[in-house]
Amino acid sequence: MNQTIGQTKPTSLLYLDGVSVSFDGFKALNALSFVVEPGELRAIIGPNGAGKTTMMDIITGKTRPDEGQVFFKGEIDLTKRDEAEIASLGIGRKFQKPTVFESHTVWDNLELALNRKRGVFSTLFYRLTAEDRARIEEILATIRMSPRRDDLAANLSHGQKQWLEIGMLLAQEPELLLVDEPVAGMTDAETAETAILLKEIAKSRSVVVVEHDMGFIRELGVKVTCLAEGAVLAEGSIDFVSSDPKVIENYLGR
Repeated sequence: MNQTIGQTKPTSLLYLDGVSVSFDGFKALNALSFVVEPGELRAIIGPNGAGKTTMMDIITGKTRPDEGQVFFKGEIDLTKRDEAEIASLGIGRKFQKPTVFESHTVWDNLELALNRKRGVFSTLFYRLTAEDRARIEEILATIRMSPRRDDLAANLSHGQKQWLEIGMLLAQEPELLLVDEPVAGMTDAETAETAILLKEIAKSRSVVVVEHDMGFIRELGVKVTCLAEGAVLAEGSIDFVSSDPKVIENYLGR
């Protein structure tokens, strides 16, 4: 066993091994093991109650596992860190519902996110450096929001708010981005654009996407992990996973 860990951990960005957690007797995760490589875009699918949210809660320190190991970058044991520490290590999480500052402009939202590490007081008196401005410009271009920089976030479409929140996470320079159902409620055009956007982001960091929209996952064209009852049911390309009889029975057939 130790030999395998020695081989896997140094090359992986995120490594879960035998992770289990129960709530009131219900096993939300059942010896879950999987690996995310540096610069990998991975899709996670599975029925409601499969453990997808609990898995993200464990990775971000919101929930502690009853047993198992969770390592980041080979040697950082995430089970020993709290949420704030894990965020500062370079793990960003985007929840399903976008949380942007609606009464602020798109630019201000990104500026606030960029300065989050400095604390509120220093942010009030902080002047943006040329480097900061260049970084915000770069993020605006990435999230397709350059023309909307001076618009209030409240006036954005649902899809654009999702992109802005992804931009706010990028401003914190995460090495691993966890994104929960990014295309729920989006138009077809926004959904297609989001697939392109996440693929671009994954060129410089790892991204794990939890999603129900199978068309969107097909557009991503990446390795898919299907969870069921807190464990990995199948893993591979979308065609491989979606033709697996166990996946059809547990998930796609519903």
